[in-house]
Amino acid sequence: MSAELDIGVVAERTGLSASALRFYERRGLIASSGRNGLRRTFAPEVVDTLRLIACAQAAGFSLAQIGRFLVATPQDSELKTRMAERADELDHEIERLTRMRDSLRHATTCTHVPLVECPDFKQRLLPGAGSAP
Repeated sequence: MSAELDIGVVAERTGLSASALRFYERRGLIASSGRNGLRRTFAPEVVDTLRLIACAQAAGFSLAQIGRFLVATPQDSELKTRMAERADELDHEIERLTRMRDSLRHATTCTHVPLVECPDFKQRLLPGAGSAP
């Protein structure tokens, strides 16, 4: 069995505060495995779970949705449908952000005045423009 991690160690490894860890525990997203004196301890795997929670939050999932995801089974078709919908939304967001990145990169070398009126800059912002060299 792996050594248990003190709440302070988990906080340090994840960049979360101890109060955030206690909050996630109250919400049922993580579970402490015991105590070392008055301090909670966690299984080492909690660090991976917390990384997943952070990623899911950044992707726009609520804590309630994340909690449901953490206990989902392959038979949870409603959740799987919602996950597929969110993946499609993220694809569109990635495409939009990629267009913006490409436009900004072009603007760093463009000599058009003003930069935002550059036809190449504008073209890169159009949906379906794809990544430019």
